[in-house]
Amino acid sequence: MRRGYITVFLSLSLTLILSLVFTVIEGARISAIRMKFECVTDIGMNSVLAEYHRELLKQYDLLFVDTSYCGSHPSIANTEGHLRNFMQKNLEPGKGGRVFGSKDFLAMNVGLAKILEYSVASDGGGAVLKRQATDYMNDYPLSAVLDKITGNVGLLQGFGLDSTDVGAMRSGYEAEIEAIGLPEVEVEEGKYEEVPLNNPADAVNGLRGSGVLNLVLEDPSVVSAVKVDLGTYFSHRPGRMQGTGLCAEAVEAGGDANELVFQTYLFEKCGYYGEELDKSRMKYQIEYLLMGKDTDWQNLEQVAKRLLMWREVANVLYILTDSAKIAEAQAMAAVLSAVILMPALMEPVKYLILFAWAYVESLQDVKTLLSGGRVPIWKTAADWKTGINCIKNARGSLTQDEGGTGLNYKEYLQIMLFLQDAETRTERAMDVMEMDIRQTPGNAAFRMDACFDSFLANTSVSSRFGYSYEMTRRYGFY
Repeated sequence: MRRGYITVFLSLSLTLILSLVFTVIEGARISAIRMKFECVTDIGMNSVLAEYHRELLKQYDLLFVDTSYCGSHPSIANTEGHLRNFMQKNLEPGKGGRVFGSKDFLAMNVGLAKILEYSVASDGGGAVLKRQATDYMNDYPLSAVLDKITGNVGLLQGFGLDSTDVGAMRSGYEAEIEAIGLPEVEVEEGKYEEVPLNNPADAVNGLRGSGVLNLVLEDPSVVSAVKVDLGTYFSHRPGRMQGTGLCAEAVEAGGDANELVFQTYLFEKCGYYGEELDKSRMKYQIEYLLMGKDTDWQNLEQVAKRLLMWREVANVLYILTDSAKIAEAQAMAAVLSAVILMPALMEPVKYLILFAWAYVESLQDVKTLLSGGRVPIWKTAADWKTGINCIKNARGSLTQDEGGTGLNYKEYLQIMLFLQDAETRTERAMDVMEMDIRQTPGNAAFRMDACFDSFLANTSVSSRFGYSYEMTRRYGFY
């Protein structure tokens, strides 16, 4: 039988060796905890962004996370819960996370999962939303389109179509007739009556209070009858969610939002009269952006009124320079009994006939635009469609016209949208998005102000072995 023995030297050596081994193991544990903490934080924050709203991406090419998660109670606390859950799931040991038998080598748990900052779509007057839309449109060749829009706006403003008051001009001539008075003839001995003016322009003026759509559409019943409750949508809703605004990283990555590019984006994603979209709640979405009424009819009516106003200004300013048309109006005025008896009435009556003629031409212009035709901002004699006798039967003289030169209905809408207040346009754009998304399954309470595209999170983990670590990171769609 042999006896085993160990020397003092070997005992001391083993102590040192084991100390080194355990130190290395503990160092490995610390490094593994730090590395795994960083990995699960990245995975957790990326997983939060992976829950982007599918319908919003599908319909509007926007990447946002809905903090209600298809529910009715949006809150950033919901997202914090999701972040914590993603992190904790990735901290749980799997087949590759256990060493030394069944022991958990790291034994980690999530401590903090707090979102410190987040940018919702409506922050900064919709700056977050517009930045994403601008980034999306950067892939499109926009320079020619944008130059054309600004050129048309400059042309319209240069002619004063949005600032000239032709109503006041017309009222001046009516007041002149009132001041002159109508001639009187003796109908019986000692009894006099005014000679009626019988101005053919009066029939046209009687139409001015009528609804424009009823005058210019062949069949007004084809207009959409959709009505919505605006009180439930962003622009009218109290108690909106607010984030911390557009983050610097997003601005550096994508630049500032361009209003004109955003406007072009809206025309790509929204429908309008003659180009309605199947997905849309309100069929005339661009018209809603402009007028903000709760029915398609009212929105289209208000747009048609504005078109009529622009066209009337342009047509009045033109017709007053056309000597041939002025001569026709003078000849029509000259045969009126009251004018024959009182030649001083000739000038104001002539001008009222010209104003009426220009108004009927303007109705024809609006009818042409709504029929898919084109109308130039400033006309020549060749572009004029109506004859002077049309003022005797304005309704019957209007014709369907899908041709012509100049701008079409969409291009006139682009001018209107360009001239609109940017904040109002953006708020109504979010209304339209909410209307459309709420029509899809599971999104009945969808809100744009509940959607974020970037967030700053403070996270921490602790280990049963006495270690804890904390970090702050920002993730987002930029």
